[in-house]
Amino acid sequence: MFGNLGFTEIVILMLVLLLVFGAKRIPEIGASIGQGIKEFKKSLKDVGDTDARNVAPPPSAPSTLPPPAGGEPKRLSQ
Repeated sequence: MFGNLGFTEIVILMLVLLLVFGAKRIPEIGASIGQGIKEFKKSLKDVGDTDARNVAPPPSAPSTLPPPAGGEPKRLSQ
């Protein structure tokens, strides 16, 4: 997950984050990152569902074309 980072490097990074953001701000940042990931996954799922639904209309769907006019069809040239 962290590549070639060892335990010492991770502890140093956490201490720097603690000094920069403070102890009260770090849980808020973690919660906002978690919420963002959750919304991102939800949007990916919604897009996948939408794509699956838009592939082909269901066979029992009513036609959106206007009803045919009565009588003979109109001819372009006579």
